[in-house]
Amino acid sequence: MKTNGAHPVPIVQLHGLRKTYEEGGRTRAILDDVDLVIERGEFFVLLGKSGSGKSTLLNLISGIDRPDAGHIHVAGIDITTLNDHQLTLFRRDHIGIVFQFFNLIPTLTVLENITLPLELRGGNRRAAAAQALDLLERVGLANRADEFPDKLSGGEQQRVAIARALAHEPALVLADEPTGNLDEETGSSVMALLLELTRDLGKTLVMATHNPEVVPLADRVGSIHDGRLHISLNQPIVSR
Repeated sequence: MKTNGAHPVPIVQLHGLRKTYEEGGRTRAILDDVDLVIERGEFFVLLGKSGSGKSTLLNLISGIDRPDAGHIHVAGIDITTLNDHQLTLFRRDHIGIVFQFFNLIPTLTVLENITLPLELRGGNRRAAAAQALDLLERVGLANRADEFPDKLSGGEQQRVAIARALAHEPALVLADEPTGNLDEETGSSVMALLLELTRDLGKTLVMATHNPEVVPLADRVGSIHDGRLHISLNQPIVSR
């Protein structure tokens, strides 16, 4: 792990980030000169309404999208300098993503959905299955390993998605409205599970959400207004 003196390099560093879109013949800056540092082990929440730029920022951090200007360092690597193939490999090795709509592969079983990221890295199939079963045990779905996703409830599918995101032991987990497609009770349960697992495993969690109930659980909360990022809550980061 790279260090800066005696301290680990932050997991995410954004410098002068800018992203624009064309709307009705006009250019709109959805992110404008954004700077941000996220430390390892931190739970950082992006709070705001739909269209504010939360998902755009997550897509930039993951390398799914590219900025118009600025630099994005993840785990000490400037991902704005990577080509598309390099970005794919970087995500495979360093980033786990939890989506609002689960994005499970319907033709694969629960177990196969979780082992897929491990097998794509060239891992041993038997070891991958054992690791996936351990994660399924932790999310309470070990007895559903051989089921297909369409046999599971929404909450169960999201639990599988969380296990898949953590299977390859990424340093950074990005969650884009992970409870947005669930009822309130199920969403609260899934949120608690996601936070518990990422903290137990020592991962950094960055979440985009419109749910203010997440705020008390976060180390820091930011919101985007007119393209600018504002840190609205700054609590001491809990020692992991």
